[in-house]
Amino acid sequence: MLKNERWKIIQEMLSQKDIVTVSDIVERLDVSDMTVRRDLNELEKNGILKRVHGGAVGNDRYPHQELSHKDKQIMHMAEKEKVAEQAVTLVEDNDIIFMGPGTTLEAMATKLKNPNIVVVTNCLPVFQKLIANEVKTYLLGGEIRLKTEAFNGEITMNSLKNMHFHKAFFSCNGIVDNKVMTATLAEGITQELALENATERYLLIDSSKIGQKDFYEFYNLADVTSVICDKDPKEKYQKLMAYVDVMCQ
Repeated sequence: MLKNERWKIIQEMLSQKDIVTVSDIVERLDVSDMTVRRDLNELEKNGILKRVHGGAVGNDRYPHQELSHKDKQIMHMAEKEKVAEQAVTLVEDNDIIFMGPGTTLEAMATKLKNPNIVVVTNCLPVFQKLIANEVKTYLLGGEIRLKTEAFNGEITMNSLKNMHFHKAFFSCNGIVDNKVMTATLAEGITQELALENATERYLLIDSSKIGQKDFYEFYNLADVTSVICDKDPKEKYQKLMAYVDVMCQ
């Protein structure tokens, strides 16, 4: 099978699924693992897709379908770990902090082991990692979205509106110019309330989020204390600096 034919089939697979694995493509094309990986690397260089651990995702600027928490756990893992390491250094004794949903926040929770803080979160995986580290943590109730494993809705909002935080750590699905975006109205409104009740606000992202659009604009970069982002590629994170301080890892 010619290269162009393989590439066309890979793109068709990505149009049907948000993530395709190397093994899926090997089975479909009946070619070697090495051939598939070489094809994916070339397609990424051409801006057709993005490589992730074990496969690839489409390079759509506006996703047709929101990825689940589980899907995102295998994407940009090294970058998320570096961002999480930087974020943890900002937490001090006696801080009361809010941590929003997302796999980057989950990575931060895994590294956060300070027994002298209080954490409030609406994200089940973040809560589970924190209590495993014996961090005093409150999990906000409400209606859970199974895709993101985060609680939202009236119960969540009623709890949040009376809480105030020294620092809030949050993530997003995309950033375009000054706009911070997520996939649903409910999750955006929940995070916006927590951020408005925090003295300092830290946005944790990997650089793949820069320039990506999503459904709901829930916050402005100019109102964020700082963005914590990986350094690669340089031209991407430099775009943020027109609006906000950027901490690069």
